[in-house]
Amino acid sequence: MDKKRLISVFEITGSVLAMAYALLIASNTGNEVLGFTLLLISALLFAGWAVLDRRWAFFALQFFYAVSAIIGLIRWG
Repeated sequence: MDKKRLISVFEITGSVLAMAYALLIASNTGNEVLGFTLLLISALLFAGWAVLDRRWAFFALQFFYAVSAIIGLIRWG
């Protein structure tokens, strides 16, 4: 798979998972563990995109989101 296609897959999948995370957390329906798991996967996909595209500030932001997801998983798990 070429770099451009891989970036597109990371971007689209990461975005969909981040939207699902936001809806699950906002819905307050007891799906926090699933939501934070989706946030972690999304952050990892976005981090991969950032590395491939050499966007280091965006990579740093994904590190923050990944840490937030891990805290959420520990707190709600």
